[in-house]
Parts: sequence; C-alpha cells; structure tokens
Amino acid sequence: MTGPGFWKGNEAMAEAAILAGCRYYFGYPITPQNEVPAYMSRRMPEVGGVFLQAESELAAVNMVFGAAVAGARAMTSSSSPGISLKQEGISYMAACELPGVIVNVMRGGPGLGNIAGSQGDYWQATRGGGHGDYRTPVLAPHTVPELVELTLDAFDLADLYRTPVLVLSDGLLGQMMENVSFPDPGERRRAGLLRGRELPPKDWALTGAQGRPPRLIRSLLMGPGELEKHNFHLAGKYAAIEKEEPHAEILECGDARIVLAAYGSCARVAKGAQRRLRAQGIRAGLFRPVTLWPFPQRDLADIARTVDRFLVVEMSLGQFIEDVKLAVAEEKSLKQVKLGLIAKPGGAVPTEEEIVAQALEMLR
Repeated sequence: MTGPGFWKGNEAMAEAAILAGCRYYFGYPITPQNEVPAYMSRRMPEVGGVFLQAESELAAVNMVFGAAVAGARAMTSSSSPGISLKQEGISYMAACELPGVIVNVMRGGPGLGNIAGSQGDYWQATRGGGHGDYRTPVLAPHTVPELVELTLDAFDLADLYRTPVLVLSDGLLGQMMENVSFPDPGERRRAGLLRGRELPPKDWALTGAQGRPPRLIRSLLMGPGELEKHNFHLAGKYAAIEKEEPHAEILECGDARIVLAAYGSCARVAKGAQRRLRAQGIRAGLFRPVTLWPFPQRDLADIARTVDRFLVVEMSLGQFIEDVKLAVAEEKSLKQVKLGLIAKPGGAVPTEEEIVAQALEMLR
C-alpha cells in the first residue's frame, strides 16, 4: 500500500483508484489531467492491471464499458472537452446499468477554452450530460485528501447502484499538492459515503455462460413499451439514490445571518472568507455540497428556515446557483431571500477579499 506523503492531486486520485481495486484504466491525453494517464501507465503494470491509451476519448469510455460489462473495476479520466466526447458512452453505461468511474479535471470553456481550473461543467455533470433520461452520481472533492477518499467512494457507489459515477475535480485540485494519507479501502467503506453497506455480487456480469444460463446486457430496446418500462426502472433507482446519497458539509449555519455556498476548489476560498467574517463578528456559515447529484437539497432548505441571505461562489457563470435557488425555494419564496453571486467563468478564481466584501454589502 502506498504510504502517506506530499501528493499532487491527479496522481493521488490515480493511486486511490488503484487502492479501490481499479485494474483497467483507459485514457487519452488532455491538459490539465495528463498526470493521470502518465501515472497509470507506470503503476498499472506494477499491480497486474491494464493501462491503454486509446485512439480517442470515445474509444476510451467504450473500453470502460467493455471492462465493466465483464465485472471489472474500470476508470477513465479527461478534462472538459474530452468529457463531452465521452457522453455517448456514459449514456450507454447508464442504460446498461454498468458501474464505472469517470473523472473530469475541469478546465475553462466553452470550446477549447483554456487549461485553467474551472467549474463550467456543473450542468453537464449534474443533468446527465448525454442523451436520454438518466443521471449519474457526482462527487465534488475540495482537497487532495478528500479527492482520494471520494475516489474510493466512487467505485463503491458505482458497484452498489450499478451506475457510472462522476468525480468532478478541476485544474486547481489536480495540480496542487497536499499531504495525503491513503485510507484502507475497507475502513473507508465503513466510514465514508457507503456507511458500512455491503456491495452486491456481480451476478449480472458477462463472464462466460459455463455452467449457468446466458446473460444479456443491452440498451437497444425495440419492443412495444420495453424502453418505457426500462426507463421507469432506472427512475426508481435514481429516486433511491436521491433519498440515500445526498451529502454536504455544513459549517456554523445554526446562528448564521448569511451563508456562503460553494463546492470544490471554490469552497476552499469560501471557507477562508467565512473564517474572516466570523473574526469580524459577522455570523457567517458555509454550505458545501459533497454530492452535486444528488444535491443535498433538504439540508439547504433546512438552513433557509432561519437564514435569508445566501452568497453563492462558483467558477462558472451561474450554474451551481440554480440548484441553490431550487433548495432555498422549498422553504422561502425567492422574493424573501437576498441571493448574491460571485461568478468567475473561464479560469479565474475568487478571492477571500471579494467574498467578504460582497457578504458585508449584502448585510447592509
């Protein structure tokens, strides 16, 4: 097992995938996630796994499909434009109920954009991203140690629900270095998002029909009503995920006059701003979703019972704020709420000073 040390985010995440039992990695180069395939190209042969640089992003995600359909733990990673190319394969995996992990180290967009960290893929990640009625769990780490932990959780959640799971990192988190202690996967399963739940056997996997009836996994459903029935089945699974899997970090919101809402790298800055406000005697809280889908809507709605000022901080042009509005509106009319936004699209990063200044302005 890899010991503790000072790790770059992309490489720590890749090592966490190996610890989780991933033995098949299929990727294609794109900045700022190139350390992931570079690391996997060295480590996978050392652990008896397979690294393959595919001819394209489309090929890479469909190789994950192939490994997953045989019951293996498999992963691919990319950055924003590359993830867009993978959406067809992710939709196929969701339709076939295949587990797999897809890591998006987000960069600035739209288009080719730039290689700076960004959060412009929020809608794509949380609304399915590809064609058809499907959703994927989306995990949003804000530190390198949490990136490690949530990568372990991602493989477990994928197997628990037979679904692709998206880990939403970004260029900042992928490139920064922090102290990391890699948890034992079994201990993480007991203490992390799985909360000690057992994983089901993969009695659906296509492993060769020797001594058992043949199995069939497909997403082309042409019979009358067949696809409708399957979509309702998937909807039932997504409803169970929405009930069981929302997770958030909530800091000092009980007495708050204003709550900062942020996720991922932005939450690091927002935490500093929240501490500054508290040091000035301003009762500020922080709401950080760990799962972007399912969104921890009930947690935020509960906060809105006693708070009427929310400042949303995101490295995109107002995507995350839409889910904040939906959650707050469960308890209050938006006319009763003062809702602020610090939006930094295209790779810019908000500062603590900006957040503090806008929070103070909202409290006047």
